[in-house]
Order: sequence, then C-alpha cells, then structure tokens
Amino acid sequence: MNRIFSGMQPTGGLHLGNYLGALKNWVRLQDEAECIYCIVDLHAITQPQDPEELRRSTLDVAATYIAGGIDPVRHIIFNQSAVSAHAELAWVLGCFTPLGWLNRMTQFKDKAGKNRDSVGLGLFTYPVLMAADILGYKATHVPVGEDQKQHLELSRDIAQAFNSRYGIDFFPLPEPQIMGPATRVMSLRDGTKKMSKSDESDYSRINMTDDAEAIALKIRKAKTDPNPLPDSVEGFAGRPEAENLIGIYAGLTDGTVEATLAEFAGWPFSRFKERLAEATVAALAPIAAKRARLLAEPGHLEGILRDGAERARALSAPVLREALDIVGMLRV
Repeated sequence: MNRIFSGMQPTGGLHLGNYLGALKNWVRLQDEAECIYCIVDLHAITQPQDPEELRRSTLDVAATYIAGGIDPVRHIIFNQSAVSAHAELAWVLGCFTPLGWLNRMTQFKDKAGKNRDSVGLGLFTYPVLMAADILGYKATHVPVGEDQKQHLELSRDIAQAFNSRYGIDFFPLPEPQIMGPATRVMSLRDGTKKMSKSDESDYSRINMTDDAEAIALKIRKAKTDPNPLPDSVEGFAGRPEAENLIGIYAGLTDGTVEATLAEFAGWPFSRFKERLAEATVAALAPIAAKRARLLAEPGHLEGILRDGAERARALSAPVLREALDIVGMLRV
C-alpha cells in the first residue's frame, strides 16, 4: 500500500485555504493509503513563536484534523517534535544537499526578503527538514499545494543524491499529489495573493473558527468586479477574484469549475455570494462544533498525539537506523 505523509504548521488558526487545499483531500486519501498526518511544530519555530500559544495551537490543529474527518485510529496524527528522527535525519540529509539547491528555493527568498542575512538558519534549511519528514517514513506520495511543490522536488533530489552516493535504492522518490479544484485558495481581498493566516486583514480569509454570521459577512465583502460570472474558464482572464470564488464553491461542493460555471454563468456576484456563503457554512459548521468538543478535553487530545508519536517512532526509527548504518555510523 502507498504511504502518504503531509502536515500543517501550528501557527495561528487554520483557514478555508488549509481546509480546501489540504485537509479535505487528506480525508479522501484515508481509504487509499496508509496516512501519516503531522503537526509540524519544528517548522513553526523557523519564525518567532510564543511558547504557550504554540502549545495551544498544536492542540487546536490536532482537533481540527480530527473534526475535519481524519481518523486517528486507522491513521497517525502526531506533532513533529515528539519524534526525534525528524531532526536527526535532517542533519544526515543536509550533508547531501548542496547550498545551490537551497539558494533556489523561492519560499526562503519570499519569507526572508531583505533580512536574508539576519534570519535563522532553520528558515534556510526548512526544505531539508521537510525532506526528512517525508523520507523518514519512506512515504511514496505527498499531497501538497502548488507553493510546496518546489520543496517536494528538492526532497526527491535529496533522496536521489543519497541513493546515488551509496549505489542503493534506499529512499523512494515521493510523488506529489495536487488534488481538487481549490488547491490554491486566494485572499478574499486580493485574488492575486494566497489566503494567509498572516494577512493583517481578517476579512481576507475565512477562519475555521468563524461562525455563520462572520462567514456570510466576509463573503459579502469579498472583492469582486462589476461583471456577471463568466460561462467558461476563458472568462476568468483578468478576473482573479471571480476565479477564486468559483474555485472555492467547486471545492466545497465536490464539483468542478466547469460544472460550477455552467450552473452560475451570468449570475451577479451578489446573488452567487449568497449560495457560496451557504455552502461554506454547511461545510465548516459541523467541523467547528466537533473541534470545540475536542478542545474541551485537552487530555484526550494529548493522548491521541502521544499514541500517534509512538506509532510514528516505530515507523521512523528503523529507517533512521538503516540510514545511519549506510553512511557508516558506528552503533554501539
């Protein structure tokens, strides 16, 4: 059976982009593969974090995974820092990663900006840790958004570099899985920018914690243009906000962009937004209710994460041991 690995950072609240771009697809994959879904708290500290907020957010993300439909009995949910193999393997793989490869990573350039010389090393080596996350479980497939595809390609390059150095076929080359019509959900205030938890305007995103009233208000205020909805994808040219809202509706309703356009072609945005708000509330309200119940029992959530970490260690420990043996580490 294929093995899937993916994860989200526990930094701030999750939003509609996280749900449509990742979580909703993860739920679908549970019947097709062995799934490992991580809360990547080691990645989170590449940026400054408040310790107490980080711990709260870790439980929050775990609750959202489960409320969104991930089964922690059939599959594995855990927080990254609880399994030391991630950090240990990242060091080994870093020794096979040329600086030139990391210098090409566009996310580092975007996040570091003009402060490149003052940011922490972790931000620069983030893709190596991501490779260790994946390769440490010999994952065969990784569901990713478009913005993470470059990092996954680097993971494949690192795996190949390791295998070639020793003339063996040890690490599989993980395949990307980009699924659904809403793999890249954009801001409700600017259709050219990705929906982000770090955006200053709360009206730019729909949070997984928003109630029905807040969701409806944000969708009503979402930026649009004066023209009616197009009847084909070609009609999205120069209309990023229209493309974004149609993609969101298609993702929420398990439809296609083409079918959604066929249904709503010619509608004014004011009318379409009412239907979009209804679909959003219908999808997110049950998740929010279950998430609240789970967060009311933090001990139960911590137990799920402990169990997941034990199962993750059982899978990753032999891979790490064999990798260390291959490179020549003396194990006494």
